[in-house]
Amino acid sequence: MLGSLLVLLLILGAVIVVILMTTIVQVEQYEAGVALRLGKFHSMLNPGWNFVIPLITQVFKVDLRIQVLDVPRQEVITKDNSPTMVDAVVYYRVADANKAVLAVANYRAAIVNMAQTTLRGVVGDMELDEIFSSRDKINSILREKLDVETDPWGVKVDNVEIREVDPSPNVKAAMEEQTSAERERRAAILKADGEKRSSILNAEGDKQSRILNAEGDKQSRILAAEGIRQAKVLTAQGQRSQTILEKQGEAQGLRITAMGASALDSKALTVLSLESLKEIGAGASTKFVIPFELTKLFEGAADYVGYSRKAPDRQLSEVKDIENALGKSEDILGTIPTAAEMQAELDAIKEDSEEALKEIKEDGIKDKMSSTEPPKELKTPKT
Repeated sequence: MLGSLLVLLLILGAVIVVILMTTIVQVEQYEAGVALRLGKFHSMLNPGWNFVIPLITQVFKVDLRIQVLDVPRQEVITKDNSPTMVDAVVYYRVADANKAVLAVANYRAAIVNMAQTTLRGVVGDMELDEIFSSRDKINSILREKLDVETDPWGVKVDNVEIREVDPSPNVKAAMEEQTSAERERRAAILKADGEKRSSILNAEGDKQSRILNAEGDKQSRILAAEGIRQAKVLTAQGQRSQTILEKQGEAQGLRITAMGASALDSKALTVLSLESLKEIGAGASTKFVIPFELTKLFEGAADYVGYSRKAPDRQLSEVKDIENALGKSEDILGTIPTAAEMQAELDAIKEDSEEALKEIKEDGIKDKMSSTEPPKELKTPKT
């Protein structure tokens, strides 16, 4: 009896434990609970501990977090009849746990099958090149279609990504040849374009070089001509100054001679003439110089030595008498410039030449050549 009672107590304890475990249902924060009582929808369970009637209440827990489904790899025939292996990844979450439990038996398997058929239909309407270049477009189309199809199941598709597109080996070989040919074509185009640009740049450089050389030769010739012109101006100015100085020196010498001769009488002139003949006779020349007034010379010499009549003394001429007869010497001969005045005039000519060359460099050769104003060096200097 004692053993039977003990077994009965153990069975009763196990039943109580099972009842308690089915009475308290724990729902996690990231889950949603759907309670069915006697096969009918009863309520939604909140996160935490929920008390339900055991044995007649069935609870389904649904994960509300974002889930990832791997769409199996499958072969798809593209629009241009190229067999291609394609797979994808689907990111989804349960938005309505009630629908996910009551509207579909297994929403995971349903999403996988729906993604496969949708992927096959979308990729089959495109060409192979378009598939490689329009992955974002394919992802967007797949997401929109799957979202519409899974909405009655209470599932929200957040994103769909094409993971791999693998054409057949024959297609890969053809694509590699096409890519190689395309790269060779682009390389040839780039090479030809580079040679074209190089030729254009070389021609442009030669053109600029010829223009610069011509401009440099032109400026060189203009500067050389300007230098020759300046040299001629300075030479003419120097010759002019030299002529003035020589003539003024000759005039000054004549004036000095005239002033000195005005005080001489006939006797002095006779002595000077005899001295001149003496100097001529002492020379090695075989020429004879006979004065034009030889008789008067002999007559003056005889009178001077006392063999003839006495020659009266000549009255000396005064400077004022010569100026009264001929005018003032300064008015006739002009003023004689000093060495300082001549140096100042040459310095002024040099400064004018340097200013003219500076104006040519600053204002430009064209403006200088088109100017009608005569240069400063050719203007008549003031005397």
